[in-house]
Amino acid sequence: MRLVSLVPSVTETLVAWGIAPVGVTRFCPPVPGAALVGGTKDPDLAAIASLRPDLVVLDEEENREEDDRALRERGLATLALAVRDLAGRDAALATLARATGTAWAPVPRTAAPPVARRVAVVIWRRPWIFLGAPTYATSLLAQVGCANVLAGAGPYPHRELAALRARRPDLVVAPSEPYPFGPRHEAELATVAPVRFLDGRDLFWWGARTEAALARLAATGW
Repeated sequence: MRLVSLVPSVTETLVAWGIAPVGVTRFCPPVPGAALVGGTKDPDLAAIASLRPDLVVLDEEENREEDDRALRERGLATLALAVRDLAGRDAALATLARATGTAWAPVPRTAAPPVARRVAVVIWRRPWIFLGAPTYATSLLAQVGCANVLAGAGPYPHRELAALRARRPDLVVAPSEPYPFGPRHEAELATVAPVRFLDGRDLFWWGARTEAALARLAATGW
């Protein structure tokens, strides 16, 4: 089956399943022999069509609806997945497995533990954008005992740091993507609460890495 993946976490999952896409974005993990077909927000539609894929996999948040529509208008089959929580991840992977003829079943999860920490998750700077809900990452954090203080503010709320301080989170979580937060930002973010830097892929890349990501997050000692 000739697959094009426009979603980095889907590319990672397909490779983990032993499936090598024929086309991937420049943000995807490297796949030997796969053509690069632009970015997640600006895919090269002509390059994708030239690969004659049986299926192009997209994500409703990661990719643009107009690109999905343009691919279908070119006669290409597409699969647009949507993941807003851990249950949605399981459903999306089941759909992807069926589409690719892959045997896959979710790993049973225990119930989420009691809340141990109240966290704010910053995902962009200038302007400040934070993680809200419903989102996969908020669901993931809840599974390791972390409650998002902005869970009731929509998926990706804009807030100033002063407003966030009023919510009194125990921690500010600063992932390495989509904005590359690092130690140089710690002093600024620490005006809200102590800062915990995380690998953004563990927080946002749903798919084959989810179980290992949960284990790594649980081991951080919130």
